[in-house]
Amino acid sequence: MIEKHFVSAVVLSPFALDGFVKVRSLSGETEHLLRLSSVVLRGKSGERAYEIEKSLVIDGVPAHILVKFKNIDTPEAAKTLSGSEILLSRLEAAPLAADEYYIEDLKGLRVVDIAGETLGEVSGILEGGGGQLLEMRLAPDVSKLIPFRNEFFGEIDLKKNEITLLAVWILE
Repeated sequence: MIEKHFVSAVVLSPFALDGFVKVRSLSGETEHLLRLSSVVLRGKSGERAYEIEKSLVIDGVPAHILVKFKNIDTPEAAKTLSGSEILLSRLEAAPLAADEYYIEDLKGLRVVDIAGETLGEVSGILEGGGGQLLEMRLAPDVSKLIPFRNEFFGEIDLKKNEITLLAVWILE
């Protein structure tokens, strides 16, 4: 486990007149967010804890919910939270299915070839038009983006802190 807390959702914009905000889950799952009674928001001015008064599902928008934070009672107050990241602990985060990983667990993994030779390090996972892209740092100022798909990557071993790149040719 690399991080104790990590970004699970993002506050979007105010909704209605009583201080609700739209929240987008980064995983697409919202059930875990609906059970929360408090969260830590990380915004431009740092991190701050907020109590949740109410959470509601938005019909027709699967990865979004509405949240009303305590003492945020107007659209103007709600707007100050726009763009904030919602930090959750692993216990609060969406549960993982088999062969799923939290992005924070992948960051920092050594990328190795099938012989076990170190090629670089995972510096991030980005959303691309056709799926997720793994950002691999080869040197301090050299990075590559590789489709994060089974044909390119094999075993992910969090205990060994490594991920196997099957298609080394993609780095050329």
